[in-house]
Amino acid sequence: MTSSTPSPRAAEPLAELDWTRAHRTEIQMRYGDIDAMGHLNNAVYVQYLETSRVVLMGDLGVRDTDDHSVIARLELDYRREVRWGQRVEVDNLVERLGRTSWTVVSRLLADGEPCAYARTVQVRVDAAHRPEPLPERVRAVLAPLLVPGSAAT
Repeated sequence: MTSSTPSPRAAEPLAELDWTRAHRTEIQMRYGDIDAMGHLNNAVYVQYLETSRVVLMGDLGVRDTDDHSVIARLELDYRREVRWGQRVEVDNLVERLGRTSWTVVSRLLADGEPCAYARTVQVRVDAAHRPEPLPERVRAVLAPLLVPGSAAT
C-alpha cells in the first residue's frame, strides 16, 4: 500500500458506524461561534471536538495531569451547516488503541442531525515530547469505546 492509498478503515464512512455506545458531550454554543454567514465557523468545529475529548477523558477518570498527549492528525468532514440556536452534541468512539497512540472518531450533531465527522490521532508523549507507551489504566478505560471489529495493539 502506498502512502497515497487510503487505508481500508479510512475509506469506511464514519456515518455507517454504530454510534449507540459512543460517549456523548453536549456543547454550549456561543453567539461568537457564528460567522457572518450565520452558521458555525469552520474553525469552531475543531474546538468543539477538543472540548468533547477533554470531557470524555474526565468522565473516564483520566485527570489532566495523566493525559500527556498531542494531536498528531485531524481529519474533518463537514456534512451540513450548524446554525445559531441549534442543540449541539459530539459523540466519540475509539477506533484504534495503539502502543503510544489512540484514534478517536467523532460525529458532531445539531438537533440530532449529523453535521460533521472527524478522526483524531492522539499520541502519548513524555516531557521531551517523545512518544511513550499508553498506561494500562488509560488503555483499560478507552477499550469499552472501541469500534466493534477494531483491535487494540
